[in-house]
Amino acid sequence: MTSFASVTLEVPDATAAQAFYQAFGLDPYVRVRASDAPTTGFRGFALSLVASQPGDVDALIAAAVDAGATTLKPATKSFWGYGGVVRAPDGTICKVATSSKKDSGPATRRIDQVALLLGVADVKASKRFYVEQGLAVAKSFGGKYVEFDAPSTDVKLALYPRRALAKDTGVTQEGTGSHRIVLGGGTGAFTDLDGFVWESASA
Repeated sequence: MTSFASVTLEVPDATAAQAFYQAFGLDPYVRVRASDAPTTGFRGFALSLVASQPGDVDALIAAAVDAGATTLKPATKSFWGYGGVVRAPDGTICKVATSSKKDSGPATRRIDQVALLLGVADVKASKRFYVEQGLAVAKSFGGKYVEFDAPSTDVKLALYPRRALAKDTGVTQEGTGSHRIVLGGGTGAFTDLDGFVWESASA
């Protein structure tokens, strides 16, 4: 049975990436390791950070930009809340958002929740694949979104249509080469339908 346990980002410079994620506040949630695997364009995934209020979103985005991130979507209000999107120096896309439209206290850089969104060609097919691997579904909305139960980690794992995820984060969906991410699980190594690589969490 597979359980989702860790996220490892493959980056050109592990020392620089570690410093960035520490400054951003994401270092408890992700690991980094050096890789020069070829990759271009959209890498098919995004990290989604949820905060409590708009001021926290602004504080987190400011910390990321100060540490070297670039803005893909400036933080703005929408019908669902408030949020923006940045790209880390290593290329990882991070969405920072809150469902709250007003601040209820002083701004902090606290992250309430982190989700790894995998952009897939066919959400229903990928859901079946992961269920066959042993993952338990926590939420499912047809071909639009699936979230898995992940008791072994503070990061949620979710499936999202690749085209929709690219649009949501402000990039085009085209991309080739390595995803530059490895997921850790409770069983042996495998690769999913969209080329996302899993390895033993102890690797």
